[in-house]
Amino acid sequence: MEKSCSLLVHFDKGTPAIANEIKEALEGNDMPAKIDAMMKAIMLLLNGETLPQLFITIIRYVLPSEDHTIQKLLLLYLEIIEKTDAKGRVLPEMILICQNLRNNLQHPNEYIRGVTLRFLCRLKETEIIEPLIPSVLQNLEHRHPFIRRNAILAVMSIYKLPQGEQILGDAPDMIEKVLLTEQDQSAKRNAFLMLFNCAQDRAINYLLTHIERVSEWGDMLQMVVLELIRKVCRTNRGEKGKYIKIIISLLNVPSTAVIYECAGTLVSLSSAPTAIRAAANTYCQLLLSQSDNNVKLIVLDRLNELKSSHRDILVDLIMDVLRALSSPNLDIRRKTLDIVLDLITPRNINEVVLTLKKEVVKTQSGELEKNGEYRQMLIQAIHSCAIKFPEVASTVVHLLMDFLGDSNVGSAVDVIVFVREIIETNPKLRVSIITRLLDTFYQIRAARVCTCALWIIGEYCLSLSEVGSGIATIKQCLGELPFYSVSEEEEATESSKKDNQVNSITLSSKRPAILADGTYATQSAASETTFSPPTLVQGSLTSGNLRTLLLTGDFFLGAVVACTLTKLLLRLEEVQQSKVEVNKESTRALLIMVSMLQLGQSSVLPHPIDNDSYDRIVLCIRLLCNTGDEIRKIWLQSCRQSFVQMLSEKQLQETQEIKAKAQISHAQPDDLIDFYHLKSRKGMSQLELEDAVQDDLKRATGEFVKDGDDANKLSRILQLTGFSDPVYAEAYVTVHHYDIVLDVTVINRTKETLQNLCLELATMGDLKLVERPQNYTLAPESSKQIKANIKVSSTETGVIFGNIVYETSNVHERTVVVLNDIHIDIMDYISPAVCGDVAFRTMWAEFEWENKVAVNTVIQDEKDFLDHIIKSTNMKCLTVSTGWGVWIPGSQLVCKECIWRGCFGECEHRETGRW
Repeated sequence: MEKSCSLLVHFDKGTPAIANEIKEALEGNDMPAKIDAMMKAIMLLLNGETLPQLFITIIRYVLPSEDHTIQKLLLLYLEIIEKTDAKGRVLPEMILICQNLRNNLQHPNEYIRGVTLRFLCRLKETEIIEPLIPSVLQNLEHRHPFIRRNAILAVMSIYKLPQGEQILGDAPDMIEKVLLTEQDQSAKRNAFLMLFNCAQDRAINYLLTHIERVSEWGDMLQMVVLELIRKVCRTNRGEKGKYIKIIISLLNVPSTAVIYECAGTLVSLSSAPTAIRAAANTYCQLLLSQSDNNVKLIVLDRLNELKSSHRDILVDLIMDVLRALSSPNLDIRRKTLDIVLDLITPRNINEVVLTLKKEVVKTQSGELEKNGEYRQMLIQAIHSCAIKFPEVASTVVHLLMDFLGDSNVGSAVDVIVFVREIIETNPKLRVSIITRLLDTFYQIRAARVCTCALWIIGEYCLSLSEVGSGIATIKQCLGELPFYSVSEEEEATESSKKDNQVNSITLSSKRPAILADGTYATQSAASETTFSPPTLVQGSLTSGNLRTLLLTGDFFLGAVVACTLTKLLLRLEEVQQSKVEVNKESTRALLIMVSMLQLGQSSVLPHPIDNDSYDRIVLCIRLLCNTGDEIRKIWLQSCRQSFVQMLSEKQLQETQEIKAKAQISHAQPDDLIDFYHLKSRKGMSQLELEDAVQDDLKRATGEFVKDGDDANKLSRILQLTGFSDPVYAEAYVTVHHYDIVLDVTVINRTKETLQNLCLELATMGDLKLVERPQNYTLAPESSKQIKANIKVSSTETGVIFGNIVYETSNVHERTVVVLNDIHIDIMDYISPAVCGDVAFRTMWAEFEWENKVAVNTVIQDEKDFLDHIIKSTNMKCLTVSTGWGVWIPGSQLVCKECIWRGCFGECEHRETGRW
């Protein structure tokens, strides 16, 4: 049986010490051996052994020892042994230790006295304690503060016993006198704590009498004062005005722990703007003054809680919160940005964006290893600011476009997505963005960024000069054509090359090459390389970023290049008067597309072009050769309309989420209306008046009403036993992330006292019981609340089962009541959430998430089946469902999602061919 004790030490019972060996060691004169034997005896007792034969030996040979370690171990031994029989009466042999305890309480050594007084704090047997009370009271006046502070705690624990008021009725008077004369801060704190727990009125009287000197007390005593104020104000909210003055006076003390507790107490007790502002200022000071990252994270959590209920007050402190970005810790920076983004208003948006721009510039120094990740967070924050307040986009978009070639792909993707959204929502910036994008396009090194940038160029280059610059930029980044060419001599020896698979290829230059069969061949590409088997060297900066990526086999990018050129040429036909120039550019574009197909079908690359990209490039070639009005409308208008529709639905979805988070409270029609202007203001400070107004507002809006929570709680109660069982039990199950809390109510329905009642639980699956509930004694027809904590190690369905065991005075055997099983479903762990597209793709690439599951369903429509999955699994669809695709005559189905993102098949439809 596990027993509660202040000493918790692991002990391996594989080879337990024999009681006789321990007894021999205790009877000897060797002090180290005696100490080791006492430790073994304590370990065995803690692990369920009884060892009754050692008690007399310890009394005879250990009790008289003057060694401090022996005395400490002796007190631990006396703490954990059974001191009562089955009927609750003190064992006769316990009288033997009373004289020793009395001697220790009068011992000349301060340590012996102190540890003995601490031991008395954990004794519950009145028969043992009562003879020792005079000695305990004598220690209240001892010269040493260590003894006085422990004597006060001993008096408090004795007074809190069931018969404590009878055997020590004048304890509050004595402790109050000690409190008035005590100089030691720790002893003074213990004395005030005793009055707080046992005589609250005396503690309040002492506090109000010395209200002017509270700020001069020690921090330990001030913490107890705050606890007293919280307790008093919860029971009597009408008196909190005078106590809030004490709290505000404590905000200026040097102890940071006291300041933190003061701020938390202010928030919990008052809703007055003055009090909340003082608490928020305190949190901001702690955020900047503390170097411990854990403290900063805790303070940010408190500020986040304040933001949800007092946003208007925190808006004025937004720049103070932003100063936390000086911390190098990414978690602190992330939490700070999350808080700041919810506090942005038209008044402070310019200051916030200016600060974020400065932080972005700092990340270019490269001093910290996580600068790239921090830069990505800043870019996302600026993106959010620009969406809420489009007028600031012009101040940041050009700065962020410098990071399109960032080595951190995530940052570059965030920038190009931001640019894509801003160029649509801010038409005035279109010309400057397009100009800057065309100037910096050659710096882009990531394929995902290139695809999105090409989509922007294809959609937003509208004038003749922009279209011409767009085509010229793409041609320059592709380099000279062809990408790969074969001479007549090599064509004649194609079969020989297939056998030998060894040749020499000259990229971006022409010179003779001797093949394996002795013939000559001339080939050209990016750089000169000998292949055996054929491989390519990455293109250099001079050859262009698009060429470099194409020569690595990224033909999906080649398909996007073909689509962009097609859009530009279709738009060139509208703005260019000269048909000759249009035909010339079309011919060059067709040559580029054919060269990409030729490269993809050659043996130079290890992998040939994929079918999707091949079909897409061929489609572009056909469109340039034969263009109709319907085709032109789809390519030049429909894609952009789909993107606009996606942005509007995304904004609508965000608005709906904000409304859903807003607290909806309603007051009852017959609630009392308290008029602020008709209240008596006599003796009330400005803070009290503000607090009264806020309470009235809360009451009027129904913030104090929590009927919905109670109804939700009732729906989650599970019945564990039957109504005819002698013990009725029901449980309320709370699932929070990976913690399960069982709040079990046990009711004794019999006329007898149930002894040693224990709730025994066991789990099946990946569930683990954290602690075993202790034994209780239930009076007739009484109830008891028992809590059990269970940890979850994986999101799988588990079962909790068990029984209730108890004893009665009439029946010697234990009675067992079997409980109903509690099934913990995986659905309890899942809640709908929102995840950004970039973050989702990053996680998808990092984790193994794909599991192929055979589906058998009668649902025919894909959209209906998706809705069915979302509803059944309690998940959320991350993409905006505005339709499943648009049909282009003479082509395959093109996924709208791909068109919006500028990826043209990069989504999951690429694998299935559904795009």
